[in-house]
Amino acid sequence: MSKIVPVGVSARHIHLSQEHVETLFGQGYQLTEMKALSQPGQFAANETVEVVGSKGTFPKVRILGPARPATQLEISQTDSFALGVKAPVRESGKTSGTPGILLKGPAGEVQIEEGVIVAARHIHFHTSDAAKWDIQDQQLLKVRFGGDRGVVFENVIARVSDSFALDMHIDTDEANAVLAKTGDTAEIVG
Repeated sequence: MSKIVPVGVSARHIHLSQEHVETLFGQGYQLTEMKALSQPGQFAANETVEVVGSKGTFPKVRILGPARPATQLEISQTDSFALGVKAPVRESGKTSGTPGILLKGPAGEVQIEEGVIVAARHIHFHTSDAAKWDIQDQQLLKVRFGGDRGVVFENVIARVSDSFALDMHIDTDEANAVLAKTGDTAEIVG
């Protein structure tokens, strides 16, 4: 049985804590939805922030909502070089010991002490999809991309939850390397 998964290309973005939303946009501010994302309840916000590194700046980094318990900036390795920050490859939410960065918004700025990562490639599985394919949460998978620049990505983390929809997330560097775009599919091969 083929294990085909939809692919979503994840451009640079930031998740903000509510405290940082208010520091950057004003007391009591709530993020507003621009469009829904592939995962239920998640959205791209209308709001953006400026991200300032030691070597470069990204003036309009999209915020993804809703607000989270901790602020986390997800960038590609190429972005890491451009900003002048050594962002490690990490699973989302595992930011201990990662670099910080300066964020600027219309109402203020904040220097986060940690939270800059290159997100580890992963697949969100709804519990039923994982059960159908006998995949466990945190299992490392191999995923094949076809086409002119086909490749097998190793160390793809399975993330399983009742609140997830089936979707593989890769960053822009990975997508460019295999000529992939959001809406393409890939196959779990191991």
